[in-house]
Amino acid sequence: MSRKIAGFLIALGAFMVFEWVNLGFNLQDGHETSFYVVHGILIAVNIVLAIVLAVIGWRGLRAHPGSAHSFRGRRGDAG
Repeated sequence: MSRKIAGFLIALGAFMVFEWVNLGFNLQDGHETSFYVVHGILIAVNIVLAIVLAVIGWRGLRAHPGSAHSFRGRRGDAG
């Protein structure tokens, strides 16, 4: 995975968390309970997806050969 893609995934994950938490705070009163249940499930699922994307991006960034925190040594062995 390239550093650009890894950075994009991290940024996308951060944006998704911000967006869905903001939506959660902006839900107005006056709706039926099912409305809040559905939107609560949507918010929870999307925050989990955002965290997964950010973790994938973070691992991709750390595993990049030019990174100081590379998982592999010079010869490709675990190190």
